[in-house]
Amino acid sequence: QVQLVESGGGLVQAGGSLRLSCAASGLTFSYYNLGWFRQAPGKEREFVAALKWNGGSTQLTDSVKGRFTMSRDNAKNMVYLQMSSLKSEDTAVYYCAAGRATTWLAARGNYDYWGQGTQVTVSS
Repeated sequence: QVQLVESGGGLVQAGGSLRLSCAASGLTFSYYNLGWFRQAPGKEREFVAALKWNGGSTQLTDSVKGRFTMSRDNAKNMVYLQMSSLKSEDTAVYYCAAGRATTWLAARGNYDYWGQGTQVTVSS
């Protein structure tokens, strides 16, 4: 049974930082592309960041470039999202996801497994 469990969310002031973690189990972690998505109230779930199974550069949505970084630790089956210079518009539930698709990592449909999400609230 595949499980993705996010942690690290919370309440932070604008300009602050948070690091989200996602622990994976039940899958051959190193074979999977990993993504972070977020969903704000009343909005659709949107792509934030992705990292291919073999590493390489991180794909980031424009609104977080220069502020967020994503990393993975295949030895620990962990994926991270380091968020800095947080803004109120970053407030959302953040989800990690794993998938085997080779392209369009920003597409929700290309992920097979999802975590339950962790709330990030940025106060202005």
